[in-house]
Amino acid sequence: MQNLLIVGCGDVARRALPALLARYRVFALLRDPAKAAVWRAAGAVPILADLDDADSLARIGGIADLVLHMAPPGEHGCIDLRTRRLLAALAKGQSLPQRLVYISTSGVYGDCMGERVDETRRARPATARGQRRLDAERQLRAFGRRYDVVVSILRAPGIYAADRLPLDRLRAALPVLNAEDDVFTNHIHADDLATIAVAALRLGLPNRVYNASDDSAMKMAGYFDLVADRFGLPHPPRVARADAARHLSPAQLSFISESRRLSNCRIKNELRVRLRYPSVGDGVEAAWQQRNKQCSN
Repeated sequence: MQNLLIVGCGDVARRALPALLARYRVFALLRDPAKAAVWRAAGAVPILADLDDADSLARIGGIADLVLHMAPPGEHGCIDLRTRRLLAALAKGQSLPQRLVYISTSGVYGDCMGERVDETRRARPATARGQRRLDAERQLRAFGRRYDVVVSILRAPGIYAADRLPLDRLRAALPVLNAEDDVFTNHIHADDLATIAVAALRLGLPNRVYNASDDSAMKMAGYFDLVADRFGLPHPPRVARADAARHLSPAQLSFISESRRLSNCRIKNELRVRLRYPSVGDGVEAAWQQRNKQCSN
């Protein structure tokens, strides 16, 4: 049985874990010792280390045949120092991983003016967050070329699930853009992203990028309206783009400054993924059913 190292043990990693344990001996890199018991009980082997502390990473060299890298960059600058430290530690091992899958963001494309975007589109991130992700991608691809490691990159859009819906934002009545100013947005259910990551570990091609998105092509206001309608909440108010800065945070403004529609043909054709939630409507309906069932029990 091959050894697999998860770096970035968050929600999507937990969702992927059952499928991973069926194929691999799983090691979970954890910064917080308090989480070790949870991951051990779930079947993984905890390794206490911190991507912000290069010395702590010495123990991971040579441990993994495969790596699933889900850790985000730091919050400052335009380079991803965490990925640099991870790759340096992996390179020092007596053996190198055969495969590495990285979950990046579709934000590396920047604003595409609502155009359909496939993986051949040149990455032009407009935010520091997107620049850090693109820096990580470049480091990983260079690592793959140098050491003959199969590196596959998943560019994920907005991740949602039953516990990751904008219900608090809707209750706060934060505005969205008028129809004439609105942007296309893209989504992926957390369960489907976990499925795509597991598939990429087996079938991902070397230095290959995959748009890890569902089939939806909808405007941002339409997404909020859909969630509001299903959960019995008022639609958010509309504002003109020129007035949005008075109501939204800089981070929220950055999301309404980019518009694109992702093509997901590669994940279907090359990774053979069949989405459980092909549209946001499917996922939101499942979330409502889940919450309704919990309330009735």
